[in-house]
Amino acid sequence: MPLFGREAELKALAKLVDDPGDGSGVLIRGEAGIGKSALVAEAVSAASAAGLRVLTTTGVEAEQNLVYAGLHQLLYPVRAGVDTLPAPQRDALRSALGLAEAAEPSVYLVGLATLTLLAEAAAVRSLLVVAEDAHWLDRASADVLAFVARRIESEPIVMVATLREGERSSVQDAGLCPMPVDRLSAEVAAELLDSIAPDLTSAMRAWLLEEAAGNPLALTELPAALGRHGGPGPALPLSDRLGGLGTVPPLSERLERAFTARVAALPAPTRTALLVAALNQSDSVSETLAATSLILGSTAELEILAPAAEVRLIELAIGAVAFRHPLMRSAIAAASTLAERRRAHLALAETLHEQPDRRAWHRAAATAGADEGVAAELDRAADRARHRGGVAAAIAALEQAARLSEGQDRKALRLLRAAELAVESGSRVTAERLVRDAHALELSPRRRATAAWLLSGFEDGVREDVSRVSELAELAASVAADGEVEPAVRILWGAAMRCFWSEPGTAARRSLLGVADRLPVPADDPRMVAIAAYVAPFERGGITLDLLRKLAGVAGAAPEIDRYLGSAALQVGAFGLAARFSAAAAPGLRAQGRLGLLPRTLAVQAWSQVRLGDLASAVPVAAEAAKLAQETGQPFMYGLATAVQAEIAALRGDHGRAGTLADEAERVALPAGARPVLATVQLARGLTALSEERFGDAFAALSRILDPSDPAYQLALRAYCLAELTEAAVRAGRADTMRDILREVEPLAASTPSPALHIGLRYARAVLAPNEEAEKRFTAALRADLSGWPAERGRLHLAFGEWLRRQRRAAESRSHLRTARETFDALGMAAWGERARRELRGAGESSPNRDPDAREKLTPHELNIAQLVAEGLTNREIGQRLYLSHRTVSTHLHRIFPKLGVGSRADLARVLKTLGEGSSFR
Repeated sequence: MPLFGREAELKALAKLVDDPGDGSGVLIRGEAGIGKSALVAEAVSAASAAGLRVLTTTGVEAEQNLVYAGLHQLLYPVRAGVDTLPAPQRDALRSALGLAEAAEPSVYLVGLATLTLLAEAAAVRSLLVVAEDAHWLDRASADVLAFVARRIESEPIVMVATLREGERSSVQDAGLCPMPVDRLSAEVAAELLDSIAPDLTSAMRAWLLEEAAGNPLALTELPAALGRHGGPGPALPLSDRLGGLGTVPPLSERLERAFTARVAALPAPTRTALLVAALNQSDSVSETLAATSLILGSTAELEILAPAAEVRLIELAIGAVAFRHPLMRSAIAAASTLAERRRAHLALAETLHEQPDRRAWHRAAATAGADEGVAAELDRAADRARHRGGVAAAIAALEQAARLSEGQDRKALRLLRAAELAVESGSRVTAERLVRDAHALELSPRRRATAAWLLSGFEDGVREDVSRVSELAELAASVAADGEVEPAVRILWGAAMRCFWSEPGTAARRSLLGVADRLPVPADDPRMVAIAAYVAPFERGGITLDLLRKLAGVAGAAPEIDRYLGSAALQVGAFGLAARFSAAAAPGLRAQGRLGLLPRTLAVQAWSQVRLGDLASAVPVAAEAAKLAQETGQPFMYGLATAVQAEIAALRGDHGRAGTLADEAERVALPAGARPVLATVQLARGLTALSEERFGDAFAALSRILDPSDPAYQLALRAYCLAELTEAAVRAGRADTMRDILREVEPLAASTPSPALHIGLRYARAVLAPNEEAEKRFTAALRADLSGWPAERGRLHLAFGEWLRRQRRAAESRSHLRTARETFDALGMAAWGERARRELRGAGESSPNRDPDAREKLTPHELNIAQLVAEGLTNREIGQRLYLSHRTVSTHLHRIFPKLGVGSRADLARVLKTLGEGSSFR
């Protein structure tokens, strides 16, 4: 039968499958019965005619808690290719699909394996990937499909997903082009009804059109129900005939009643078999017949389902039974009695004795009261789900186990275990509900402590009241006193992160330090090093720096440790160490598929690299951090990475982009008062104003970072932009104000050897010094160790050269100004390079125009790929590093080569190596 009124949708789908090379896809969305599946069927037909291979998965409500059930269905036809995947991807995917035992696979590593598998299959024959009823896919499968949808780019893969209106799925946030499907117009609805039931009386026709209200499924199915009811009388609407008098129920409910009426006319054995099939988590005919046989006490043959197929409730294929519409499945279950459903679930559980997860869920569905045996089965199912990377399935199993638990302590333990998993997976609403349910029980002191700090894992407590920090200090002390040292450390770490994102005050910080000092944990434990750095970046700066330098020799051994140490180094102004530890952590986090932690590490790396002046390296790192933070639902890390991108744009002289990025970062951070983001935003705005010679604006922007009453104030970061602030102050005529600021900052230098703080102070002292002391101050500042700090060295040379020229010592100024120009040109700091040129012209020396760095011609993503090529990585290795298919990497290289004027990987490596050698800091 042709589709009525869907010409535009069919045209769009046909265009999609005709050109599968642009990595596109659509999300078909609409109410139940609107025709989503019919559109998918047309897309599948068009794809098959065009020579595409079709892979399909369909979400089923009963399978939502079976981890990777949807992915298994999708990949089954191409499963032979799993063994050819790179080892980490192969092991992750095999574990996820239950084909092998392995360490808990990250959903992102499973996603990369799926992407690689599909890309390899598509290289042989273009693919149409279909995900029907995405709202009913298990969460792990939906997350993997969303991951793939974001990355198919230039692959010959088309993705089509369907989603019921009012439902949610991670697939809907994957960038698929939305295709909303509305009800049919009155004219088209009438045309469809006439094609199905041409012999209706005018009264019946009018009533049906009114009842169906343009819904194609209703227009197709209700005429049959009308016939069985003998037709409505003139005053009795069909909805009442199908469901009783009263308020007219929703259309989906009226349809379910129509299907229920169809079921009622079937033989009793058929109804039993049909209920088993509706409750089963599989379309397996053999499972349905085996369970039905247990209920009936005699062998059930396939013919038992034939009457249901005759009335168009199901479709029978070889070995499979499929309901013609999900509403039919739910209608059958809803129309049965509790006793009938319980018998069906128990029969299925007995049939599935070799499939423990499915067996556990059927036993749970058949259990009304507490049953510790069934709860324990669900516990084991949760462990298996988590082991395979299915956190959402594990949460659901634990929550159901809690419902069946005998004893409040067991119930609380399972609820809190589920809540902890929800925190780890970023499911805040679920975690809050589970903790709330646990609080309603009679909790032991230990359980109360766990419930109290669990939710602190979200967004590092940014949105919580700062008084929470003192509460967490007390909680950590209490937990430690009970001998629970590891939980106490975790609580302290959560509290320390709050000291970064917010400002709890001196008393709260001291309280945290006191608890940390009393813990029986070695001072060089990376977590304790990071806690001290976050809580007291100046008071503990010296100790922290000593420990960081000792631990630098083992960087690269463990990514989690490197991540802690990189964060600690940033807090104490050791940006070289921060960049080093973070760069060492990133590959391990990538290999483990820990994309939740990776953007944090990349943001620290990029922030530090920019402060060091290594813009070329920071550009792709900051861009990737922003992208991954968005994908993994970390708004404040996205804001921080975006603010770093704004800072880079300001330094490069791209003022319009700097302003746009700074505004975007502020939009994310300001409502929650995320101080590090807001501080970096003000730094970017100050740099923009400096390069545009709006010195008053620059001083105003940068001063906000030092003002405790301003939301941009951040205890540690405020001390790491003294050079920029001093430059703005002097040029804005605010030198005296700056001297007052220095007097407030000087005591900090006495308590910490922070490299960033002391470099900034030496610059400020030189620039603010009276003429008779200035030369000595500049000379001393330049003699200090500035290895790895090219931007600060260039800034000193520029300021010294400017001072010398003002003292009418032009000849002496030239060497300093020339060094500054060359440094800023190499770093890509355009505005500062132009300033050095102007000063040189004033000193009697001309300068060549700066040619744009070849790297500046590339997008951040392209630059990342180019740098990895220069390191000698293959396309496949680059794809694994960046979570792309190797074919997508190849496509990017085809764009990169012409931009850089090279024709081979060797030429590309040579160009980037030459550029790197031109930058002394690299």
